[in-house]
Formats: sequence, C-alpha cells, structure tokens
Amino acid sequence: MRIGLLQCDDVAEELQPRHGNYPDMFERLLSSVDSSLTFQTWRCHDGEIPTDTGAVDAWLITGSKFGVNDGSDWIEALCSFVRELWQAGRPLVGVCFGHQLIARALGGEVVKNERGWGVGMSFNRVTERTAWMEPWQEGLDLVVSHQDQVRQLPDQAKILAVSDFCPIYLMQVGETFLGIQGHPEFTKAYSADLMEHKRDALPSNRLREGLISLDAPVDDQVMVRWMLNFFRQELSRPAAS
Repeated sequence: MRIGLLQCDDVAEELQPRHGNYPDMFERLLSSVDSSLTFQTWRCHDGEIPTDTGAVDAWLITGSKFGVNDGSDWIEALCSFVRELWQAGRPLVGVCFGHQLIARALGGEVVKNERGWGVGMSFNRVTERTAWMEPWQEGLDLVVSHQDQVRQLPDQAKILAVSDFCPIYLMQVGETFLGIQGHPEFTKAYSADLMEHKRDALPSNRLREGLISLDAPVDDQVMVRWMLNFFRQELSRPAAS
C-alpha cells in the first residue's frame, strides 16, 4: 500500500533530534504493523499540495500548530484537495488538525474548546463498532495536544468515539474518510517534551495533569491497526461503474 502523507507542520527544531519530524513518526507507527508500506510526503504547509487524487492508494493528514480557521492560502488549497478526494472516493485519515480539516472542508464546524488545552492522555468511549475495529475494544485512549475541536459534523458523518472533553473524538464520513482527534503517532516521551516546550502557553494545573496522565497505557497500536484496516477495507471495495 502506498500512503500519501499530507504534512501540515514541522516538529520544533530542538525536538527533532530526539523524536524526528511528523512524517518520521507516522512512518514508524504504520510500519510497525506493516513493513511493506511505502510513503510519499507533500509539505502542504509550504504550499506543496497534490494535484492527483490517485497518486497513492490512501492519504493521511497530519496534525499542526496551525488552526483550520486561520484562513491561510495553503489551508484553503488543502481543503479543496480534500473535497477532490471526497468526490473521487479516495480513502483518507485525518489526525488532530487533519480530523478538523476534514470536518471543515466538508461543511462541518471547528471551534476552540472553551475548556482550553487538551494535553497528555485522553480517555475515550467507543460508541459505535465498525467492521474495521479489529482488535475490538470499548475504550480508545490516546495522546492529545489540541485547543480546537469539531463542534458540528459534516453531512454523512457519524461519531464513533467520545469523551467528556471532546464529544466528537473519532468520526467517519461516508465510507472513505476517518477523523481522529488524538495522536496515535505521538510517543509518551514526545508528548512530555512537547508539553514542556509549550509550558508558557499551558496553565500550570493542566500541564501537571497532562504529565501525570502519561502513566496510563496508550492504545496507539490498536488505533494504527484500525487505521490500516480502514484503508484496506476501502481499497478492497469494487470501483464504482
């Protein structure tokens, strides 16, 4: 399977020697389950937007420090490409910023969470089971780092997992798009370093809670299997005549 990484930000330079950049994180995560995967990256935040929806088998939008409502030219161009993927029926997974961009591009609404930053571990309930959720479990606990979140779903979307902090944590749009508010690609070590890097922007109690929460188990390996199952399910569907 060829996966196109739609990169929307860079890891802070001082954190890259230890953790790599975002494409490195996704390649490590996805390849830990399937070593036959190949990757191609487009640096969307530098204006490098794909022009061919069929350039790869499946697509993935990364997280970002930017907001989907910022109005930047590259964000609007990426929204347009997401709508092209939707029309073409190409499989797409969006992570954090990518999850929010899918919602916005297809007519949903993204807002800042009035409760502020979500950092550290998030603890979520799966509310609807799908065929690609193997291995199955009722909880989905992942690292997060976000202020924005989806408030209103786009058409043809359904909620698959929720938390008290984030009511639209996992969503599927139609048959081909999947959005995840959490970061399966973030290690606990990177989450801790990222929180320290953002220390001045985080309330002290939220920082402390976030760091302590990293003692909990993380379901990154479950989520990456679900993501790859989702891709394979969509790629196995007969092409529309």
